[in-house]
Amino acid sequence: MAKLTLQEQLLQAGLVTSKKMAKVQRTAKKSRVQAREAREAVEENKKAQLERDKQLSEQQKQAVLAKEFKAQVKQLIEMNRINVSKGDIGFNFTDNNVIKKIDVDKLTQTQLINGRLAIARLVINNGGECEYAIIPASVADKIAQRDADSIVVNSALSQEEQDEDDPYADFKVPDDLMW
Repeated sequence: MAKLTLQEQLLQAGLVTSKKMAKVQRTAKKSRVQAREAREAVEENKKAQLERDKQLSEQQKQAVLAKEFKAQVKQLIEMNRINVSKGDIGFNFTDNNVIKKIDVDKLTQTQLINGRLAIARLVINNGGECEYAIIPASVADKIAQRDADSIVVNSALSQEEQDEDDPYADFKVPDDLMW
């Protein structure tokens, strides 16, 4: 005799009808499908949470790195700052489309024009106040690698950026014009 399942045995004994048996099978299948969908939803939520955590971690790393670069830039500017006695020549430059002026002596002006010296923006406090420091061009290159916005004037950089096909390349505008 072949082995019968419990459902088949109950059906043969007349304790359940075929409709009730079909209904039980449908509800059992529904519960299995719902359980599988719930597991998939939980797994999807875990993946999404891991992705959010990964992005948040990356943002925090970037913030720490940016803060570290700002501290390095500030330290480089403060350590390599050249103290220039107030001169009688005003050196004009632009910072964020605003014309600024530093009083320098003739030697410093010449070195700024030739690209031996550069002007860097030194942020004093978190309020956004800044002052300008004259630094050697080699230090300005190191600072530009970390934060290019801190370098306001670097003639060596601006000479490299000149267009090779510039039709007015032969007509240089002097930087030492007195207004």
